[in-house]
Amino acid sequence: MTGRRSPEQSGASSDGPIPAAADTRHVLFVTGRLAEPSLRRTLTSMTLPFAYDVAVLKITVAALMTTTWIAQHLAAEAMPAGTDLVLIPGLCEGDTAIISEAVGVRVARGPKDLREIPGYFGRAAAAAEYGAWDIEILAEINNAPRLDRAALRAEADYFRASGADVIDVGCTPGLPFPALGDVVRELVGAGMRVSVDSFDAGEIRTAVAAGAELVLSVNGSNIDVAQDLAGSGARVVVVPDLGGPLETLEPSLEKLTRWNIPYLIDPILEPIGHRFMASLERYAEVRRRYPETEMLMGIGNLTELTAADSTGVNAMMIAICQELGVRAVLTTEVIPWARGSVREVDVARRLMHFAVTGQTIPKGVDDRLVTIKDPAVLAFSEAELRALQREITDPNFRIFTDRDAITVLNNEQFVRTTDVRNIGAIFDQLGVSEPTHAFYLGKELARASLAVILGKTYRQEGALSWGYLTPPDEATVEHVRLTQRSARRRDE
Repeated sequence: MTGRRSPEQSGASSDGPIPAAADTRHVLFVTGRLAEPSLRRTLTSMTLPFAYDVAVLKITVAALMTTTWIAQHLAAEAMPAGTDLVLIPGLCEGDTAIISEAVGVRVARGPKDLREIPGYFGRAAAAAEYGAWDIEILAEINNAPRLDRAALRAEADYFRASGADVIDVGCTPGLPFPALGDVVRELVGAGMRVSVDSFDAGEIRTAVAAGAELVLSVNGSNIDVAQDLAGSGARVVVVPDLGGPLETLEPSLEKLTRWNIPYLIDPILEPIGHRFMASLERYAEVRRRYPETEMLMGIGNLTELTAADSTGVNAMMIAICQELGVRAVLTTEVIPWARGSVREVDVARRLMHFAVTGQTIPKGVDDRLVTIKDPAVLAFSEAELRALQREITDPNFRIFTDRDAITVLNNEQFVRTTDVRNIGAIFDQLGVSEPTHAFYLGKELARASLAVILGKTYRQEGALSWGYLTPPDEATVEHVRLTQRSARRRDE
């Protein structure tokens, strides 16, 4: 199975695809007066496969520009000959089509931070090819008989929205599930593909009759139920007999072949401390013995039973599956540290498909699985910040961080400290007493402190990056409103 999903899930920008370098010959970078020196330094430091110009519009803070404002002011400027892309700051609000109509050139939003421009264009070549996958995700609703119908449906909807291809209804041994048939019919009726997770012959027959397309699982103990599925179109997952070696698969496989029942093999992934590595070796051995047979791996046995953030665990397990040709994985999200696993697997299957099929390293194309630490900490040097301060004429505080320090500056003050945990000491030097402004600065300094401690890039009033968990930026707040009023007074 190979597929693509929405731009958000494939890693593409919500404002449209990143402009590929091969499609671009001349870029016009739009900025404001304060950001101009930093933008020019960034562009000068890069090796670019296209020519460029910088349009410095008559505004101090570039982020305050809207697309309507840019269209009005840029249209009055002479566009450099040969320009085929106008790149505006990522924080500019409005529809880029407004500018494109005014200047007759393709327009795109750049990154929210100009320091990210090298990575922005570095991803361009890969972006057009990125997003394909060939590993299906089965998301298990654990202990489904214990859930009421509304909760069960909500869990199924959540998993499907997260990227699951198949909703796995997990039965509970010894617990009756009289609503199983109705549950499966409801999910199938809602357009979902459904599997049933049970060894019970009665539950298997009920679920398949209601529309389940996959059975987890059969072995020598219940293999006879598979014969009853002939003609249904359902597939079964075959596992070794309990505690038995791979050789116990053979009798089950022979019967399924004779009955013409399609199947996948799951050699069973064991948790760490219970022969985890040996179980991985079984998957490799099955691939050697049955090179054309489909396989499934229950990666939830690792994410749920290992006290570690699931992002990295899921990435590694999907890499193993991609290389071994395991084309279906089963996961769930029961324990708190594994919450989000379906979304993580959806990202990982794209990243690892890109890496393995393209024989390239899985980095530099999609960073959504980097959640705690940032791929790079972007910062301005103290010399750059002091140069910036010389251009500032208003009293609004700008906050910056680097790997070791927090810097707060305006037109009069320059406060810099490496004691990033003591934000009270920073605040005391700013002389701010107005409650709203004080609350704002306290909040931003707390976020800046967290960024330095965790090794993350800080952008004033912007959300810290948490990979696929990153929330949207806050709405324009006090600092920007004050700066906007100041900028308007200067530029009117």
